[in-house]
Amino acid sequence: MTHVYSVISRRAGGVSVGINLNPNNACNWRCIYCQVPDLKRGGPPPIDLDLLAAELSEMLVQLYEGDFLERNAPQGARRVVDIAFSGNGEPTTAAEFAEAVERVCQCIDAQAPDEPPRLRLITNGSMLGRVMVRRGIALIGARHGEVWFKVDAGDAATMRRINGVALQPATVLRRLRQCGALCSTWVQTCLFALDDKPPEPAALAAYLDLLIQAKAGIDGVHLYGLARPSFQPEAPRLSRLPGEWLEALAERIRGKTGLTVRVSP
Repeated sequence: MTHVYSVISRRAGGVSVGINLNPNNACNWRCIYCQVPDLKRGGPPPIDLDLLAAELSEMLVQLYEGDFLERNAPQGARRVVDIAFSGNGEPTTAAEFAEAVERVCQCIDAQAPDEPPRLRLITNGSMLGRVMVRRGIALIGARHGEVWFKVDAGDAATMRRINGVALQPATVLRRLRQCGALCSTWVQTCLFALDDKPPEPAALAAYLDLLIQAKAGIDGVHLYGLARPSFQPEAPRLSRLPGEWLEALAERIRGKTGLTVRVSP
């Protein structure tokens, strides 16, 4: 399929149906831990919404009426937990993003499962300035969905090093607040060692400060480590952090912010 795929999601806790609006492997960021091969800067081609809807309808039939789960998912993960706009680049860069959300909602309604999968958007938040992006996020919010909003750092220098963008913390905070006003929003943060060194204390302090400022508008934080290898040039410099390190940071965040923190080492 071009736009629809399925994965076992360790963070979501079951089968996640992915919506890929960037089939050309293009993104407006270049995160050094990105698992997309041949990643390039840019946006997606025009999206064939009819093809997307046809592929999703076929996938939902296989999941809810066929034996797809029995054949492809382990015993403890045989449930459809979400339909997630994610894929091989930033989904909100697609001009058809809001229309794609509408078509996905129509497919879910046509299938009418007893327990409809939750809608999720996994985003870097960079397109919150666009009216159509906010409209799409509001549609997800109206369905009691979630946004997982990438925040890998709280200072400009670390954002540039990890995400490959020139970005100010105040901009991230503004976009987080915009998103949280439209839909339930969780911060998601990828953590890893770079050249065998964990994040610097100053960088962690800046990250915590951003979360403190954002806490009123978000529902929680997902901390996750490297599960699959990066396909970026920096890949040899990256390594996993111990689970204990992630749990210690989670406890620190809880103490400073009162937020719910989930950890996927």
